[in-house]
Amino acid sequence: MEFLRFENTNFSREWQLNTRGKLFTISAPQVMGIVNCTPDSFYKSSRKSDLEDQRLLIDLHVKNGATWLDIGGYSTRPGAEHISEKDEIERIKSALAYALETYPEIKLSVDTFQAEVANYVLEQGAHLINDISGGLIDSDLFSVVAAFQVPYVLMHMRGTPQNMSGLNHYENILRETIYELGIQKEKAIQAGIKDIIIDPGFGFAKNSEQNLELFSKLEAFHLFDCPLLVGISRKSMIYKTLGIGAEDSLNGTTVLNTLALEKGASILRVHDVKEAVEAVNIWEKVRT
Repeated sequence: MEFLRFENTNFSREWQLNTRGKLFTISAPQVMGIVNCTPDSFYKSSRKSDLEDQRLLIDLHVKNGATWLDIGGYSTRPGAEHISEKDEIERIKSALAYALETYPEIKLSVDTFQAEVANYVLEQGAHLINDISGGLIDSDLFSVVAAFQVPYVLMHMRGTPQNMSGLNHYENILRETIYELGIQKEKAIQAGIKDIIIDPGFGFAKNSEQNLELFSKLEAFHLFDCPLLVGISRKSMIYKTLGIGAEDSLNGTTVLNTLALEKGASILRVHDVKEAVEAVNIWEKVRT
């Protein structure tokens, strides 16, 4: 299929997103700092259940140059325990309020696939919904995002965090990932969502080998004509490949983030903002 043949593409496209009636421009790659308000995320050092720890992490991300903060209260590691919308809101509400009040210049994303949670955070003033399920888990999520006129991260996934590990059977992972994302993108557009950001979903219903194969063909996702978000920070595709743990995967993360920039990523979603911002800055200086 012709659309699968792409050359490496340096960042050259300027994107304009409508965030609650205001235009926000992505004219160069940006960094999104992860704020996990969870007790059980896969990367132990990222777990910030205590409000003071959440505040310190938010402060650090902003100091280190994050354009976005991505606040989440539902662990999406394989096999994670399901929690209710009420419990998810309870986990994130204080961090969200602190970020909104303290850093009004920072764009706030909330990592959720539950419509009730999305409605709550958007009422509070969040700027973006980052949905790992691409609208497959909660069918009401699209209409909530559309009503608030905010951008939406559409990620590829199969199943739920509880069962996705058993759903990684593909005949052609690139074709099937693109096909399944395309179906959900059309549904999102039909629901009234105007600005969509595409995330290939590294680590979700994909094993390490499949993740690396998909990453090697990252350029293909530009066919969606949307900004591209890459979230590979400290994931198993890195630490299993290197025979280490998530705690020791920063170097591998930086390597893949740099390659993602070469392949046209618009947003890098990371645990380690300082290193990602440095990678962007160096990359911008040397690219042709």
